[in-house]
Amino acid sequence: QVQLVESGGGLVQAGGSLELSCAGSGRTGTYTMGWFRPAPGKARAFVVAIRPIGSTTYYADPVKGRFTISRNNAKNTVYLFMNRLKPEDTAVYYCAADRSSYSGRYQSPNEYDYWGQGTQVTVSS
Repeated sequence: QVQLVESGGGLVQAGGSLELSCAGSGRTGTYTMGWFRPAPGKARAFVVAIRPIGSTTYYADPVKGRFTISRNNAKNTVYLFMNRLKPEDTAVYYCAADRSSYSGRYQSPNEYDYWGQGTQVTVSS
Protein backbone atom coordinates (compact mmCIF):
# COMPACT_ATOMS: atom_id res chain seq x y z
CA GLN A 1 0.00 0.00 0.00
CA VAL A 2 1.34 3.39 -1.03
CA GLN A 3 0.72 6.47 1.06
CA LEU A 4 1.10 9.96 -0.36
CA VAL A 5 1.67 13.05 1.76
CA GLU A 6 1.43 16.53 0.28
CA SER A 7 3.06 19.60 1.74
CA GLY A 8 3.91 23.16 0.78
CA GLY A 9 0.48 24.72 0.56
CA GLY A 10 -0.27 28.11 2.04
CA LEU A 11 -1.39 31.67 1.43
CA VAL A 12 0.21 33.71 -1.32
CA GLN A 13 -0.59 36.93 -3.13
CA ALA A 14 -1.64 36.90 -6.75
CA GLY A 15 1.42 36.81 -8.99
CA GLY A 16 3.43 34.92 -6.40
CA SER A 17 4.81 31.39 -6.33
CA LEU A 18 4.50 28.23 -4.27
CA GLU A 19 6.03 24.79 -4.51
CA LEU A 20 4.09 21.72 -3.45
CA SER A 21 5.68 18.40 -2.63
CA CYS A 22 4.22 14.91 -2.62
CA ALA A 23 6.20 12.27 -0.80
CA GLY A 24 5.37 8.61 -1.38
CA SER A 25 5.88 5.90 1.21
CA GLY A 26 6.47 3.22 -1.41
CA ARG A 27 8.09 2.82 -4.78
CA THR A 28 6.21 5.50 -6.65
CA GLY A 29 9.15 5.89 -9.03
CA THR A 30 7.44 3.53 -11.50
CA TYR A 31 4.04 5.24 -11.32
CA THR A 32 2.55 8.09 -13.27
CA MET A 33 1.99 10.88 -10.77
CA GLY A 34 -0.64 13.57 -11.05
CA TRP A 35 -2.02 16.62 -9.29
CA PHE A 36 -5.71 17.40 -9.17
CA ARG A 37 -7.89 20.12 -7.69
CA PRO A 38 -11.64 20.67 -7.41
CA ALA A 39 -13.40 22.57 -10.20
CA PRO A 40 -17.04 23.54 -10.81
CA GLY A 41 -18.90 20.27 -11.30
CA LYS A 42 -15.81 18.16 -10.58
CA ALA A 43 -14.55 16.93 -7.26
CA ARG A 44 -11.13 16.32 -8.78
CA ALA A 45 -10.10 18.10 -12.00
CA PHE A 46 -6.83 17.31 -13.75
CA VAL A 47 -4.03 19.82 -13.30
CA VAL A 48 -0.81 18.11 -14.33
CA ALA A 49 0.81 14.66 -14.65
CA ILE A 50 4.29 13.23 -15.12
CA ARG A 51 5.37 9.83 -16.43
CA PRO A 52 7.81 7.68 -14.45
CA ILE A 53 10.48 7.22 -17.13
CA GLY A 54 11.59 10.04 -19.36
CA SER A 55 9.43 12.38 -17.26
CA THR A 56 7.02 13.28 -20.03
CA THR A 57 4.63 15.87 -18.63
CA TYR A 58 1.05 16.92 -19.34
CA TYR A 59 -0.66 20.14 -18.28
CA ALA A 60 -4.23 21.35 -18.17
CA ASP A 61 -4.74 24.48 -20.27
CA PRO A 62 -5.39 26.84 -17.30
CA VAL A 63 -1.94 26.15 -15.84
CA LYS A 64 0.24 25.78 -18.95
CA GLY A 65 3.22 28.06 -18.83
CA ARG A 66 2.74 28.77 -15.12
CA PHE A 67 3.01 25.39 -13.38
CA THR A 68 5.89 22.92 -13.61
CA ILE A 69 5.84 19.34 -12.39
CA SER A 70 9.02 17.40 -11.67
CA ARG A 71 10.03 14.28 -9.80
CA ASN A 72 12.89 12.72 -7.91
CA ASN A 73 12.39 8.97 -8.15
CA ALA A 74 15.22 8.25 -5.73
CA LYS A 75 13.26 10.16 -3.10
CA ASN A 76 9.82 8.98 -4.25
CA THR A 77 8.83 12.62 -4.37
CA VAL A 78 6.98 14.74 -6.90
CA TYR A 79 7.07 18.52 -6.97
CA LEU A 80 4.64 21.08 -8.34
CA PHE A 81 6.10 24.56 -8.81
CA MET A 82 3.31 27.08 -9.26
CA ASN A 83 4.24 30.47 -10.65
CA ARG A 84 2.23 33.59 -11.47
CA LEU A 85 -0.55 32.35 -9.27
CA LYS A 86 -4.08 33.66 -9.75
CA PRO A 87 -7.00 33.80 -7.29
CA GLU A 88 -8.73 31.15 -9.39
CA ASP A 89 -5.90 28.75 -8.52
CA THR A 90 -7.20 28.71 -4.94
CA ALA A 91 -8.07 25.10 -4.11
CA VAL A 92 -7.09 22.02 -2.23
CA TYR A 93 -4.44 20.27 -4.34
CA TYR A 94 -4.34 16.49 -4.31
CA CYS A 95 -1.44 14.29 -5.33
CA ALA A 96 -2.24 10.93 -6.94
CA ALA A 97 -0.38 7.85 -8.17
CA ASP A 98 -1.31 5.60 -11.09
CA ARG A 99 0.18 2.09 -11.00
CA SER A 100 -0.50 1.50 -14.68
CA SER A 101 2.27 3.97 -15.47
CA TYR A 102 1.46 4.58 -19.13
CA SER A 103 -2.32 4.70 -19.28
CA GLY A 104 -3.70 7.15 -21.80
CA ARG A 105 -6.30 8.23 -19.28
CA TYR A 106 -3.93 10.26 -17.12
CA GLN A 107 -6.47 13.10 -16.97
CA SER A 108 -9.12 10.96 -15.30
CA PRO A 109 -9.09 10.79 -11.49
CA ASN A 110 -10.62 7.32 -11.77
CA GLU A 111 -7.36 6.10 -13.28
CA TYR A 112 -5.36 6.78 -10.13
CA ASP A 113 -4.94 4.21 -7.40
CA TYR A 114 -3.59 6.21 -4.48
CA TRP A 115 -4.36 9.71 -3.20
CA GLY A 116 -2.94 12.09 -0.68
CA GLN A 117 -4.98 14.01 1.84
CA GLY A 118 -4.61 17.31 0.00
CA THR A 119 -2.93 20.61 0.75
CA GLN A 120 -4.68 24.00 0.69
CA VAL A 121 -3.46 26.72 -1.64
CA THR A 122 -5.02 30.15 -1.21
CA VAL A 123 -4.22 33.00 -3.59
CA SER A 124 -5.31 36.45 -2.48
CA SER A 125 -6.07 39.21 -4.95
